[in-house]
Amino acid sequence: MANAKRRRRKNGNRAGRMCITCIVFVFAIVMSTQIIKVYQKDQEYIAKQADLEQQLSAEQDRQKELEAYETYTKSQQYVEDVAKSKLGLLYDNEVVFKEQK
Repeated sequence: MANAKRRRRKNGNRAGRMCITCIVFVFAIVMSTQIIKVYQKDQEYIAKQADLEQQLSAEQDRQKELEAYETYTKSQQYVEDVAKSKLGLLYDNEVVFKEQK
């Protein structure tokens, strides 16, 4: 009778160990897949950040160009250029030579 109890206890311990081992194994697999997904998301965010930094740099360059153009449009030189090119106006002592075709 004592041997039968030992066997049951021993078999019960084996089943418990196997169950715990399976649970730990499944837990490890689930955690591994979650870590991989988080790593992939992190890589996507790093790529997106680099792209946005590049866009920011391009927009800052464009802003500088627009500021330079704004300064030019407020200058006397711009007024003279527009008057000459679009309106055909000249100074009194200025002579224009046109190329014949």
